Amino acid sequence: MALEMKVPSPGESITEVEIAQWLVEDGDYVEKDQAVAEVDSDKATLELPAEASGIITLKAEEGDVVEVGEVVCLIDTEAEKPGGGDSKDDKPAEEEEKERQEKTEDKKDSEKADAKTEEPSKSSTPKQKQDTYATGSPSPAAKKILDEKGISSKDVKGTGRDGRVTKEDAVEAKASMGTPGTGSRGEEKKKMSMFRRKLAERLVSAKNDTAMLTTFNEVDMSPIFELRKKYKEEFKDKHGVSLGFMSFFTLAVIRALDEYPAVNSMIDGDYQVSYDYKDISIAVSGPKGLTVPVIRNAENLSFRGVEAEVKRLALRARDGKITVDEMTGGTFTITNGGVFGSMLSTPIINPPQSAILGMHNIVERPVAIDGHVEIRPIMYVALSYDHRIIDGKESVGFLVAVKEALENPEELLMDNDVKRALEL
Repeated sequence: MALEMKVPSPGESITEVEIAQWLVEDGDYVEKDQAVAEVDSDKATLELPAEASGIITLKAEEGDVVEVGEVVCLIDTEAEKPGGGDSKDDKPAEEEEKERQEKTEDKKDSEKADAKTEEPSKSSTPKQKQDTYATGSPSPAAKKILDEKGISSKDVKGTGRDGRVTKEDAVEAKASMGTPGTGSRGEEKKKMSMFRRKLAERLVSAKNDTAMLTTFNEVDMSPIFELRKKYKEEFKDKHGVSLGFMSFFTLAVIRALDEYPAVNSMIDGDYQVSYDYKDISIAVSGPKGLTVPVIRNAENLSFRGVEAEVKRLALRARDGKITVDEMTGGTFTITNGGVFGSMLSTPIINPPQSAILGMHNIVERPVAIDGHVEIRPIMYVALSYDHRIIDGKESVGFLVAVKEALENPEELLMDNDVKRALEL
């Protein structure tokens, strides 16, 4: 009996996927629930598990775009699993004998090749000397200089005897700006995955369809550094997760969204839709590219809750197990380019959201404190926003509110009770 395997729906609004890679070959025997293919949707890469055990027949090629519900392979469920104990035991001996014979033949071929090259090499010295001083050829010193410059002796006019390229000629020689050097100039062209193509479309759409502006500020991270230094070990021992920067930024964003609800809004045609909940999207770099899983109802989470959810989502994204539902929605996005060393950037809005906060690397910088210059760990932050529904006053006020919370976390994020806030 041939079982037809159809493309399942990866999520709402997705009507087609692309066969990114077959993990098995046509005619292979597969076990039930074994991953047989990776398929790309416009939001994620998902594995396609075998629905039964049997011999598989592929009905689509890698790179094909197929509709949800379309048959992509057949599984013959009545086929027996191939192979037996005896045949497996005999195979290594046969292969070993074959490899031994191949090695013997290779050795003979090598000895023959050595014998052929050995005799000419004895008489080649005079000829090599003659070639070295042939008309127009460079001297040994000139050849070394030209090789270092990546210039061919054919491109240099020699001034020596019989047009020979001298050392002085090589020193003065310059490579033509239009002449390729001796390095590799290869190139590779490959089709982008559906996920990458859709991501590109959304990013271009965000730039073209929104009135995007970016405002900047800087944050003195000293208070957070001190809190983490004092409590991070105790926090990790009790909760099993690290006390990172993301929980501070997420809770600071939630507080700022309460003060400036327009930043937690979206445009739907002629309407502005606002939300009384905060679903915070976290940009995470995965094996297939950038993914943006969502922390649902982040306003109800503590420091421990945020850190645990960030860790869970990051691990699922890294392992390629993140689902479309886990990346759908979100009312505001936080992205951290600082983990890659970014000093400052203008993040692109994640549509249909109206704003995104960019974190960057933390660098010790000289700052003025009460009339004195001090060295403090400073992070530049950036807020990109849709000016159609968020005014300059709101965007600047929002970012200032984030800055205030990060520079005074004990009072504004922990209600002056650190132990309680960290659940220690």
